[in-house]
Amino acid sequence: MPRLIDPPAEPALDLAEVTARLDESGVDLADEDSIAYCATLLAGLQRNRDFLADRVIAALKASYADQLEINRYSAQVFLLHRSPRGFYLRANMWPSQRDAAYRASGPAAFSYGVPHDHNFSFLTTGYFGPGYVSDYYDYDPETVDGRLGEPLDLTFIERSQLTEGKLMLYRAHRDIHSQLPPESLSVSLNIMDEGDQIPWRDQYIVDLEHGTIAKRPTLTPGEMLLRCAVHLTGNGRDVAEQFAKAHPVPRVRANAIAALAAAEEGEDRVAVLERGMRDGDARVRDDCARWLTF
Repeated sequence: MPRLIDPPAEPALDLAEVTARLDESGVDLADEDSIAYCATLLAGLQRNRDFLADRVIAALKASYADQLEINRYSAQVFLLHRSPRGFYLRANMWPSQRDAAYRASGPAAFSYGVPHDHNFSFLTTGYFGPGYVSDYYDYDPETVDGRLGEPLDLTFIERSQLTEGKLMLYRAHRDIHSQLPPESLSVSLNIMDEGDQIPWRDQYIVDLEHGTIAKRPTLTPGEMLLRCAVHLTGNGRDVAEQFAKAHPVPRVRANAIAALAAAEEGEDRVAVLERGMRDGDARVRDDCARWLTF
């Protein structure tokens, strides 16, 4: 499960001081010194009981314009700071089953009941409310290829709640949780890693009943554009061919092959997928074999 961290005895800190100190130091959640420093700042911000309300009111008065411009996530997320040094600070809203947002959007909109890992590490703390509940599982990423349907050898750890002041480090490709809504509206604060490598890492949605990988939802805009490019221009096909042969990320090679195959029919489509089955990565071979059956 995520690593529990004893909240450092830091006095309350304001948002401007926290972001300035983080911008100065940077964030590396694979480094113990950086984890300790970030945890100290996040704990100090958690103890500031006024900053978030002040920030929310200011955003509402400004017609939420800054959030629309810089927030790449859902309405559940309130972005507090995005740093040019490759990290961001955010607040997450967690509605209960009684809240209008839950009734309007359903549980999946807030990842409730969707077991998943993360392709980045992040620090989180409960800021307001009883906090969401999670069933936590552990797996060893070094034993996993990333194929759909692949067993993860999950170990159930516990069910626990992100209560106010609780501080945790979610480890990339290690901690799986299935979230349940809190008893009443809750808010968490997160320091998130946003390195350039993250979009190229797969995230897994997990089938808990079978203990297997159910989906890999990560997709970059370029991968989506490949589908259009092969249909619209010959140059697009050339790019897709190059990606299929030489892109360093297996998922991108697989999606390039899928784009090329979608532009063909019959034996030509089969030939594209069979060529993909000779790729050096098990995920690509498995995807192409599965697509051949469609």
